[in-house]
Parts: sequence; structure tokens; C-alpha cells
Amino acid sequence: MDKKQDVILDVNDKPGFWLWIGLSLQHMFSMFGSTVIVPLLVGLSPSIALFTSGVGTLIHILVTQKKIPAYMGSSFAFIVPMKYLMQVTGYPGIAQGVIAVGIIYLIVALLISMIGSEWIDKLLPAVVVGPVVIVIGLSLAGSAANDAMLNNGNYDYKYVIVSLVTLLLAIFFNMYVKGFLGFMPILLAIICGYVISIAMGLVNLSTIANAPWFAMPKFEIPFVSYNVKFEWGAIIAIAPIAFVTITEHLGHLMVLDELTGRNYFKNPGLNRTLTGDGLASVFAGLFGGPAVTSYGENIGVMAITKIHSVYVLIGAAIFAVLFSFINKLNVLIMQMPLPVIGGISFLLFGTIASSGIKIMIENQIDLAKKRNLMIISTILVIGVGGFMLKIGTLPLNGLAVSVILGVILNLVLPKNE
Repeated sequence: MDKKQDVILDVNDKPGFWLWIGLSLQHMFSMFGSTVIVPLLVGLSPSIALFTSGVGTLIHILVTQKKIPAYMGSSFAFIVPMKYLMQVTGYPGIAQGVIAVGIIYLIVALLISMIGSEWIDKLLPAVVVGPVVIVIGLSLAGSAANDAMLNNGNYDYKYVIVSLVTLLLAIFFNMYVKGFLGFMPILLAIICGYVISIAMGLVNLSTIANAPWFAMPKFEIPFVSYNVKFEWGAIIAIAPIAFVTITEHLGHLMVLDELTGRNYFKNPGLNRTLTGDGLASVFAGLFGGPAVTSYGENIGVMAITKIHSVYVLIGAAIFAVLFSFINKLNVLIMQMPLPVIGGISFLLFGTIASSGIKIMIENQIDLAKKRNLMIISTILVIGVGGFMLKIGTLPLNGLAVSVILGVILNLVLPKNE
């Protein structure tokens, strides 16, 4: 397909220097809120998440031969197992899971280059992916509620006020704010919630004031920062969710195809796009970050501005790497009050769950069919209910079990009742 006629800057067009700077900062800030809230929820360093998202984006752009304007940010899909593993194994277990996710992407990319991609639809149809995405959102609901109301285990009215105001502001900014600020409603709500928390005495400003301006991100490098001990349970807890994020990847590619007037499934090819994603996650796992995925926020910015230049995304990635070395910013983020996180999480996790419902509606999943009802019911209750399957010393969390069971049930249950 030829490029669309109404674009201002096409994929390979370079903006002027100052415009380039402004457009790249816009893209960086549009992904900033979501990318840093993932490590906050898990207990990782936001500066590492910024660093690995920036480098991961550059890796993806390099592997896809500068043909796809996509940004790689922290993936929400892995929050549940990462939160659990942070308490059980610390980051070393998470690292192995994140690297395993990247390897799965690379294996799938290799298979696609050999036999095509039709098998993905058979393995992961909407009847499996939809409820799994719902589980990813709803399984975190309890954590969001606790952050929104509990201060050291005690119900706190200040927390409740801050969390609800933050939520309402996020909804307001999403609905009514346009122009440049309309690209970053989550970030705006976080800033406002933070300011309200300061006014209510919930933030220790001296910690931020005393922090040095610049510092190296706290890298977590295997054999350098920690000794490596294989955690098979950690790998199994995280790795299966890669198949869910692969479908998210496919969805983003379809949107980009329509947006830019191209066919990225053919050129540079799905094998290259998955390889770029996989290598970005492997890099993140080797340096201390969460798994990464292509970001819908940045696709939204391109859709609104009609600026699709890959060079703008390269600039955003470079800014993310530079910002990761601003230590005071890292400390500022780490001091974010729990009710602000809780209020934002209500909307973010609910949006994730709603997108799972959307997948099932768009694919016209018929719940009157027993087969569909059995698959969806099993995934939802096992995934949300906190079920665990012990493998050795480490339990396999409900989300991973629900993914595995969903795939198996879809393969073995007869199509016709």
C-alpha cells in the first residue's frame, strides 16, 4: 500500500531539529506515566524501566529496519506474577521470567519465518485471549483498592480522598482535555494527585530535596549484581503470558498498518517485528527492567497528530534513556503516595479488563455455546480467584495456570457440541 495522503510526516520523513525535539518529548511523556507505574506497582526502579524502554525501542527500530514507528514500554500483562515473584525470589526470578518471555518471542518469530503465522490464531483465539486479558485487569483490583485506602494496614480517610480525586481527575483529563496535554491524561492525573498528597502531608519532601540530581540507574545484571540460580517456577509463572502479549503485538501492528497505509506483516515481516520485541525484553531482563511491549499510547499520538516519523520515536527513546540518569526524578517517582497509585490503578486495571471484554464482543464470542462458556468460566475464576499450582518450591500463579488451561481446553474441546 502507498502512504496515506493526509499525513504530515510519513514514516521515513525527518522533522526539523526543534520540531523533532518537541515531537520526541511529546511521545516520551505520552508513554511516561504507564511505563513508570509498572515498576512502581512491582517494586522495581522507575529509572531502569525508562532506560530499558528507551534501549528496547531502539533495538526494535533497528531490527525492523526503521520501517515501523513503534515505542516499547513496560508491559502491564506481567504485573501479577512479577509482584508475587518480587516477594519470593526478588528481581533474579523476575529477570529469568522476562528473559524467557523474550526467548518465546524469538522462537515464535523463527516458527513464523518457517511455517507462517496462521497457527497463532488457532492456538490463541479470542475465546482464550479475551478472558485472559480480563483476568490481567481484575486480578489486580484488590491491590489497587488496598493502595487507595490503607495506610500501614489502617483505613485512612486522607488516602481515600486522594485516591478518588486522582481517579476522577484521570477520567476528566481523558474525556475533556485536548491538544498536547490530551496525549498524557494519566501523567496529568498523577501530577495533580501528587500535589494534593503534598498538601495533605502524605509526602516526605526532604527525601526528594536531599537526593542528588544525577546518578546511574540501579542496574540488576546477572553474575554482576547477583548470583544466578535457576528459578524454573519463576519462568513458568511469567513465560506463558508471552502468548497473550503476542496477540497484543498483532493488534498493534494491524492498527499501524491502517494508520500508515502499509502492510507490516509482509514488510519487514511479522518475524522481524516479533524478533524486535523479543530482543527488547531479553535486554530488559539482563539489565533490571520489566518485560516490554509496543505501546498504544504512542500509536494514539501518531493517529491524532498524523506524524508517523520513525525518527520522532528514535528521539523519544533517546530522551527516555537520558531521563533515566536524572536521579531526583527517580526519587520523586519512588516517593509517590500509595493512594495516587491506587486511584490511577482503578482506571488502568479497569481499562485492561474492559479491553478483554471488547475483544470478545468484536469477535462475537457466543456464550450460549457450552464450549465457549466452559473455556471462559475456567479462565476467569482460576485467574481472578488466587488459585496456585505448586511446582517444586514455587507456586504457579492463577494467571499463568488460566492461560495454560485456556489454551489446552481450546485445543481439546470439540468445536461442535
